[in-house]
Formats: sequence, C-alpha cells, structure tokens
Amino acid sequence: MGQIRQLDRNMINMIAAGEVIERPASVVKELVENSIDAGATKITVTIEDGGRKLISVTDNGCGMDAEDLDRAFESHTTSKIKSDKDLLGISTLGFRGEALASISSVAQVKAVSFSRDSSTANCIEIDCGSKTDVSPCSADYGTTIQIRDIFYKLPARRKFLKTANTEMSHISEQFIRIALANEYLDLRLIHNGKEIYHLSENDSLRRRIATLFPSPSAGISENLIETESDEKGLKIFAFLGRPDISRTSGKFQYIFLNGRFIRDKFISHAIKEAYRGFLEPSRFPVVFLFIQMPHEDYDVNVHPTKNEVRFFNSNFVHSQILGALREKLMETNLQTQAKIPTIREYKNTIAKGNDRIIADAMAEFFKKHRPGQRQERLQFRPGPSGTKSETMPRTHKKIELPDAEFDRKFLQIHDSFIVAQTNDGFVLIDQHALHERIIYEDLSKRLRNKKLQSQRLLMPESFELTEAQANVLEKNAALIEKLGIELVPFAPRTMAIQSFPILLAKADPLDFIQDLIDLLEHKETDIDADRLLDEVLNMAACKAAIKAGQKLTTSEIEQLLADKETVDCAGRCPHGRPTTIEFSIKDLEKQFKRT
Repeated sequence: MGQIRQLDRNMINMIAAGEVIERPASVVKELVENSIDAGATKITVTIEDGGRKLISVTDNGCGMDAEDLDRAFESHTTSKIKSDKDLLGISTLGFRGEALASISSVAQVKAVSFSRDSSTANCIEIDCGSKTDVSPCSADYGTTIQIRDIFYKLPARRKFLKTANTEMSHISEQFIRIALANEYLDLRLIHNGKEIYHLSENDSLRRRIATLFPSPSAGISENLIETESDEKGLKIFAFLGRPDISRTSGKFQYIFLNGRFIRDKFISHAIKEAYRGFLEPSRFPVVFLFIQMPHEDYDVNVHPTKNEVRFFNSNFVHSQILGALREKLMETNLQTQAKIPTIREYKNTIAKGNDRIIADAMAEFFKKHRPGQRQERLQFRPGPSGTKSETMPRTHKKIELPDAEFDRKFLQIHDSFIVAQTNDGFVLIDQHALHERIIYEDLSKRLRNKKLQSQRLLMPESFELTEAQANVLEKNAALIEKLGIELVPFAPRTMAIQSFPILLAKADPLDFIQDLIDLLEHKETDIDADRLLDEVLNMAACKAAIKAGQKLTTSEIEQLLADKETVDCAGRCPHGRPTTIEFSIKDLEKQFKRT
C-alpha cells in the first residue's frame, strides 16, 4: 500500500521540539541546564525581544572539541548516560539528548565552544536543521550558544508566542528556579541590553531570595523560617514563609530535588497539610523546599521537560516532609506583627495626589467619632441640704481613680477585641479567634484517648432528616459517639438529641447537629479519619467560642489571657486567621517622633 513511511531526521526533531520547546523560556532552561552539567560556575543569559529575536547563553564550563560540537546537535546524542543502567541513578539535569537537536530544527543556531583540552575554539552554525561544517574561531574557554528567530520557519508555532513582556516573564521564572537551586553559580540575566538580575556566587540563599523577590515593604526573605532534617537518607532544608505573606496561588512554592526544580502532588499535599490550621483554606504558603536523596530512589525519566519525578516510596517522602515542616511551624511563634505606616509612606501617598482623599477620610472620622465633653473622672462633693452632688470648680478638681484601674493591663473595645499590655508594647486580640483556638486545643487533647464528657439534656431536642442524612449519621456513628453526642430514634425519619458535650455547652445542639450533618455529607470521599475529625473539631470550636460583640467581664478576660499562655499556636485560630497582632513600643515611639 505504501501508506507507512519513515520520517526524515529533521522532521523527527521538529516533532520532538513540540514536546521540549514550548516557548523561548524552554530554550533558556535547556541551555542553562547543559551549562550546569558542563561544570560552569558563571553563566550569562542574554535575551532580546522576549527571546523571539535572540537567546544567548554563555558559560565557562568544560567546553567541547570539534568532534563533540558537531555531534551535540544530532538527535539523541549525549555524554551523560552510556547504558540502560545509568537510567537508574541519573545525577545530571539533562540526559535525553533531545534539546539541542530540537532547538536547532526550529531556529537559527550558532554555537562556539573552547575546551581546555583543545588548541583552539570551534564554531558551528545551523539553520532549521541545515548544518555547516565545524570551523576554528576565536573565543574564551567554555561555550556560547546563540538562538535567533525561534520558529521563524514555522509560522503556525510562532503565532502562538505572546508579547515580549509575557515571554520574558516566563524566562525570568526559569532563571529564578535555576538561581535558587544552584547557590554557587554566578548568574546574569540581560534583556534588551538591560541587566535584570546579577547573582554572585557569594550570595547566601536568603540573600538570593531577597534579590529575586523584592518588596517595597516587608519582603519575603524577612519572613522566612528556616528548618532542616535528615532521616534515613532523606535530607530536607526549607525556608517556610510566615502565614502573613501567604498567596492566593501556589506560584511561590519552589520545590527542588537534588538541584532539580520539580512539581509533585505528594509534596504539595504535604506542604498544605503542614500549614493546616495556620492558614485560611483558600491561601497558599510561601515555601522554598530543598530535598536531597539518593538518585536511585526516584525516577526522572517520566516527562520530556523533566519537571516531574516518580518516587519509589512516595509515602515515606510525604510523611518526612510533613513531619519536618509541621514540627517547625508548631514550635514557632506565628503571631502577626503590626505594620504601622511610616511617615515616608504618608508623604508618598500625598505626593501621588491622594491628599484630598486622606483629608476627606479624616474629616469623616472626626465627624462620626466626636469626643465626649468630659474625659476626666471628677470628684464629687455633697450639695447643700442633701441635694444632688455637683462638681468641684475646675481649678480645685482632684482626679481619683481606683487602684484597679491602674493595675489592670487590659481592656475590651467594641465588645470584640482585647488590648493587653506586654513587656515590649501591647497586643490586640480577636476574642472569638483566640477562644476558638483554646477550645480547639482542649477538644483535641481530650479526644486523644477517650470520648468527650457529655451531659443529658433536660428536654431532648428532636429533628427530622432525610434518608441520605440518616445514612450519613449511621456511617459516622463512631465519630458522633466519640464527640459525646447521643442520638436516639424518636419517630419515623426523626432523631432526638439525648446528650451533648459539656465543652460545647454554649453551642445550640440543633444547629450544631445540622452543621455536622452538612459537613459529613459534603466531605471529600478520600478524606482520612484524622482529617475529618479535625474539620469537625474546627467547626465545634467555632460554634462554642465567645462571639464578636459579646461583652466580657474582667474575670472572663483574665481567664482568656491566662489560657492563651497554655495552648500551642495561640497566634492562629484553627481556620488559619490571626488571633493576635503585636505592636512594638518602639514603633509607637517612632510614630510620635519620640526617637
């Protein structure tokens, strides 16, 4: 029939380019990884027009002689593996031998390389698969590869490239990943003649993070918690972002395995679980995680871009990462530090033309918050013939406050927040969030070994339920019993609450049961028992805690502050919201220009 025929080599390379070379950033990744594998310590990446016009990578690596330079651009040629046994322990970033052949099939390529074992540098040029002979040239030791006009002979592919700024943002992201994974490298990124990044080999990892992720206020690098562990050949080093700098996506989670940037669902899940209770469910923590383990314990040959790996014991990796990160977060004070605006920030705001807005806002505030006529507490004296007391003349006024007013170092404002004095300043406490954390910790401790203590209701409260809801209660009967809740049949499709936990006495039993049924009905199908119990306790603590707008007595506030010192992670409620914001006396002194 003659319908099946073998593709020519250049067509094969162009098809492979569709898998490996998605956009200019892919070229940068492949070329820089080759430079690292070649032992380079200095790498310069030069970009023009977001990589659409030029991508140039220069390194001081081992270089190639004329013969190797010619072979390097052939399909599936590599110096990094020699037999199938090498696939079981790949230690290099590249190994497939696809990248250079794929790149040279879709762009104009010029490569210059000078090996220290050679007497001269050599050059080769390739135009979409059409190659010239290798010729001598002048160059420094190392290799320079220039890629021009990517996809210029493939308009269908080129039209999918985005604007220069968009493509450059993808290149910057690849550069950042490589810079974080290779702390020892001197790296430069230049775009249209302007230096974007220059990272010295002497920069610490924290310093690199500060350079790569700058911020006008408190940057990422100042809010990182360092931790490390080494168990059974699995070494973990991590910078964990405080909850205050969390993000709305997982973009700021950088995971590296033996110097290779990876994405892995098991590790991502471990990070999420480590932060459970410290972050709101919709937020993602900032994490820089570096893993070292034997190369034979994972397989990198599972995806053309090599961003995915397969662990031979993924459960072990998950548990070790979760344990190391969770333990560090649990022992760290995660109370939120107040960010008081500086005078310079006010000046900048006014300079931007917002002075009218500020003036209006201040006028509105003072209009709604007029001070009382008298703020002082006055001493009264009896009026003549036992009439109503009158105030002393202002000039003879004497202020007398009970000693308790001076000794008490806290107060409740708007029946929702508590201000309490500390050695270094004061803290502002969300009474509901803090009480929620206290109850959650108490419930968790009591449930470790036995069920919650309950008391019988004087009048059992009944409720109707559907067949599906009845099945949910039956399926989770053990959990409900552990919570100290006793449910008994009362009538067809009706149950009655006979007993309810003592610790949840402030919660309405019917509302709690209804919310519990809703939670159990809509829970994830693959959620484990511990996670389910934790979600139930979160809900229980929220319902039993004191509410915003609830006035507290002095003794209740004292008890709340005392309990705060006895619980773990008091700075965050079980849902991850802050319970306490710290204000430093030094910051206040700056605001009042006392320093």
